[in-house]
Amino acid sequence: MTADGNARHARRNEILKELGLTPLWRTRAASTPGTSQPSELPQERQPVPVPLASPEMRSESGEQICSHLASDVLKDRQVKISEMNWGELETSIAGCTACGLCQSRTRTVSGVGDQNADWLYIGEGPGAQEDLIGEPFVGQAGKLLDNMLTAIDLKRGRRVFITNIVKCRPPANREPLPEEAQCCQPYLARQIELIKPKLIIALGKVAAQNLLGTDASLGSLRGRLHQHSGIPVIVTYHPAYLLRTLPAKAKAWEDLCFARSTMETLLQSGN
Repeated sequence: MTADGNARHARRNEILKELGLTPLWRTRAASTPGTSQPSELPQERQPVPVPLASPEMRSESGEQICSHLASDVLKDRQVKISEMNWGELETSIAGCTACGLCQSRTRTVSGVGDQNADWLYIGEGPGAQEDLIGEPFVGQAGKLLDNMLTAIDLKRGRRVFITNIVKCRPPANREPLPEEAQCCQPYLARQIELIKPKLIIALGKVAAQNLLGTDASLGSLRGRLHQHSGIPVIVTYHPAYLLRTLPAKAKAWEDLCFARSTMETLLQSGN
């Protein structure tokens, strides 16, 4: 290897070490098939490290933004997350400092429900109460979501998993920035891989646009079947929006009926 090559290799190793991404390879315990509880980590294993943006890779505002990381470092992070079981994933999310949202959060909110769910509901991000409790969709929006589930014979925790695009609360309940959603994307992707849902329900514009990779309006996305990683996706309103816009509840009911009939078709076809 040339002197320049040695220098680049040494610098890459230095960055990986600083980010907590070394050693690059380690033996991981496989998830226990069919279990609905997180797999326990062996006692001798240290918690899975979570990447931390180095000072020279921060944005001008001082926030740690993982989109500023080198592409090979981002790839290493994605590979690590893609190999995690439930226990490792929960540990990694709880300690994540990959973007600036970690600086203002009280708790991370990874998700709640059946880890082998047929239904996966995805919102945009935790609010103030979720940030305090560590569970998505609590408070008035959560009660409305629970009522929506009951309306189609579902229940939180039974055949249903609920999570968000980002796992930390954006300040003042603003929408997550694209960079923040990008930092959390590997976590959501791994949750989807582990759950293997039959149907995804995108709650609100932010969830829909991030899942479908589009800037189309929510109105134009409703009433149609979309796909994310080969899984059918139905778009509807966020419960918080429905609390502010009562006339939209009738449209949300149409979406729920569409979702229920879609699930019946999927179950009948064996998908």
